[in-house]
Amino acid sequence: MSDKRVTAILLAAGKGTRMGGSVRKQYMELDGRPLLSYSLETLEKSHVITDIVVVVPDGEAGYVAENIVKPVEEAGGRVRKFVSGGAERCDSVRCGIEAIDWPCDYVFIHDGARPFISEETLQYLYDDVMKNGACVAAVPSKDTVKISDDSGFVKATPERRNVWIIQTPQCFEFELAKDAYEKVTAGPGITDDAMVIEKMTGHKVKLTLSDYRNIKVTTPEDIEVARSFVLSGGSE
Repeated sequence: MSDKRVTAILLAAGKGTRMGGSVRKQYMELDGRPLLSYSLETLEKSHVITDIVVVVPDGEAGYVAENIVKPVEEAGGRVRKFVSGGAERCDSVRCGIEAIDWPCDYVFIHDGARPFISEETLQYLYDDVMKNGACVAAVPSKDTVKISDDSGFVKATPERRNVWIIQTPQCFEFELAKDAYEKVTAGPGITDDAMVIEKMTGHKVKLTLSDYRNIKVTTPEDIEVARSFVLSGGSE
């Protein structure tokens, strides 16, 4: 167990509109288990995480507690609070941060739609956030990336060695994150937590090498990929 207090904010309040269907994607079954339960179990068992806040859709805390948290809570019993999410991701993260009323040194913000976060990555992030105060899970881009203009023509081609694909968890000193989220206003230009820290505080954010299996399940095609990872042992 970490000698610091590290709270994981597990985001599970999204509507999952790109997935389609009548079941929220965080509740969809993957090999007989709700998708959300995979990342939750890893956080519960982690030697890094000491406390967990689960951000859920308004009115669904009871459902999540009974059907997702209860089956895995023997792994650690670290879920301290459920809070309702906001209209945008930024609002949901703010709600999670404001719910932390216990001693906290660092906060790890993780998407519940990323079921395959590993303990190894959590440890790398912990080491980096202690050194740098802010870091995000990321992997080098395998593809060449083009920047377009407003008309859809190529404007620039950044060097691939400098292009990273950003994941979660995104990890920060607690007071740094709290200060940034007290200042920020949600909007379409804010797409991840690192942007909030960068824009509101100017603090540099370290890129921490993660795992290509730490995918975000967003579309039906992603479910098939996730299922193949489970069958091959990729969730362990």
